[in-house]
Amino acid sequence: MRESKQMMVWMALFLAVAALICGVLFPPLASAFAANRVFNGLILGVLLIGIVINFIQVLRLEPASAWIDDRERGIPAQRPPRLLAPMARMFRSREEEGFRLSAMAMRSLLDGVRLRLDEARDIARYMVGLLIFLGLLGTFWGLLDTVGGVARVISGLSIGAGDMSGVFDALKRDLQGPLSGMGTAFSSSLFGLGGAVILGVLDLQAGHAQNRFYNRLEEWLSGMTHLPSGKGMIEGDQLLPTYIEALLEQTAENLEQLQRTMTRGEEDRRAMQGNLDRLTEQLAALTDQLRAEQRLTLNLAKNQTDLQSTIAALANQMSGAFSGYEQIRDHLRSADVSLSRLVKEVSLAREQVPEEMRKEFRLLVQSVGRDSRTRP
Repeated sequence: MRESKQMMVWMALFLAVAALICGVLFPPLASAFAANRVFNGLILGVLLIGIVINFIQVLRLEPASAWIDDRERGIPAQRPPRLLAPMARMFRSREEEGFRLSAMAMRSLLDGVRLRLDEARDIARYMVGLLIFLGLLGTFWGLLDTVGGVARVISGLSIGAGDMSGVFDALKRDLQGPLSGMGTAFSSSLFGLGGAVILGVLDLQAGHAQNRFYNRLEEWLSGMTHLPSGKGMIEGDQLLPTYIEALLEQTAENLEQLQRTMTRGEEDRRAMQGNLDRLTEQLAALTDQLRAEQRLTLNLAKNQTDLQSTIAALANQMSGAFSGYEQIRDHLRSADVSLSRLVKEVSLAREQVPEEMRKEFRLLVQSVGRDSRTRP
């Protein structure tokens, strides 16, 4: 029980240190969590479930350790633990016969306990992989949103005869979507990988507690194991078969143990190879992600440079157009003045011409009258 409690203390201390670090970094973590509350909340929920599972793995060792302590002291146990239920049932059925174990029976019991412990740890390892998967899923989700948002911004960008401040305001509003996608990508990666690290450390501590319990159980069972020998055999015809039987049994047990060791080593090697392959894939995916982000940043910088040159050209065109408009306005003003003067002159001429014609007609009539009077 002391070992399991010690591991519980270490796990609690580790969680306290992690909580302290999160408290120090709370403002940036809170802003990262706000990038996508639903997805990041799901990741934190999986993290909490994994923490509870690791603590349950260590807590379930305490009843089994207490049961072993009671058996060593000769105290009858009231209720056997679930982890050692088959062993307790076997002990109860043969307790009155002076129960002794053979080497193969002890190995079978230990293998059964090891299998149950490994099954419990598989769930915790799955939670670690699930956190990594959720982090990568959120990363690619955010990158897809970012790429789509940038494409929409570039396709919707149009520079006409409108106000340039309005164009810049629209550009800033449209860039909020791609930036939120980048926040989703990085925040999900942060919480997913950070949670996987926390669960990995807790799983490591739980594995240490299980290994210590397994070693203690093996030592306790080895004290009750009976190895057949030729001691007490007096007849010569029985000594050789008993010795051969013990030798064959020991050889078979050694071969079986060697086979299990090789099988376990092969499984560990395959598991390590699988972990290395997954790590390589994750690093490759992270490298591709960084390259894509670098290309996206370069494209954004290039588009910004092109936009600045376009805006400068548009400003030059508008300044030239404004100067041309001033010249046209001056010409129109001078033409208006000339037309006004012409209208005034035409109206004056219209009034003066009839009067002068009347005067001329009067003079002509007077001249004709004088000529007619002077003629005989």
